Amino acid sequence: MPNREKVTPIDEAILERLNRGILLRTGAYKTDDHIVLRSGRHTSEYVAKALVTTEPTFTEGLGGIIADRFSRFPVDLVLTTGYGAGLLGHCVARAHPGRPRFIFATKEKTGTKRTEVSLVPEYRAFFAEGGRVLIVEDIVTTGETVRELIKLVESMGGQVVGIGAIWQRSTRMKFKYPCFTVVARDVPTFAPDECPMCRQGIPVTRTLEGGPADEESDD
Repeated sequence: MPNREKVTPIDEAILERLNRGILLRTGAYKTDDHIVLRSGRHTSEYVAKALVTTEPTFTEGLGGIIADRFSRFPVDLVLTTGYGAGLLGHCVARAHPGRPRFIFATKEKTGTKRTEVSLVPEYRAFFAEGGRVLIVEDIVTTGETVRELIKLVESMGGQVVGIGAIWQRSTRMKFKYPCFTVVARDVPTFAPDECPMCRQGIPVTRTLEGGPADEESDD
């Protein structure tokens, strides 16, 4: 019989460091900086979501990581929102062995700042063909958008098989369905008068300005 070497699984902590290295290569993961977020809070790490999917090869690789994690799950549809998540979701759908369709929901904020998602009628028709859905997002902050997508799938009579994302900004966040993120990392933020970098006299290297507070919005 041939001599087959046993493959030792990579430790999860080591794997996450490798995955963070991939994001560093894309330029999306900013670290060792003194950053002022749009909310006015300070941090030393930041994920520039606009840069996450700018390199197609890396996007395909990240999509492949998520697709591989859910490869044993039967998936009919990959559902996302937004431009960056859409690019990632398309790569996940291409890499998944079930060859699911790719669809995306439209997201908007109500007058009370609540997130709402909706599907165009053409996409709703796909649920009649099979409603097993893998939800894919790029960056998950509060989980609000993911929870709205879950409610949308359930309202269509579909079944969520899992949730995949590149970055989860809180390891304490839980969902009622299997969730996998390439990186799950708690990154502390500080009020200006509590910022340890300010107290050490480290100058601000990056200030995020304009638009909605990206570090507070859920994508």
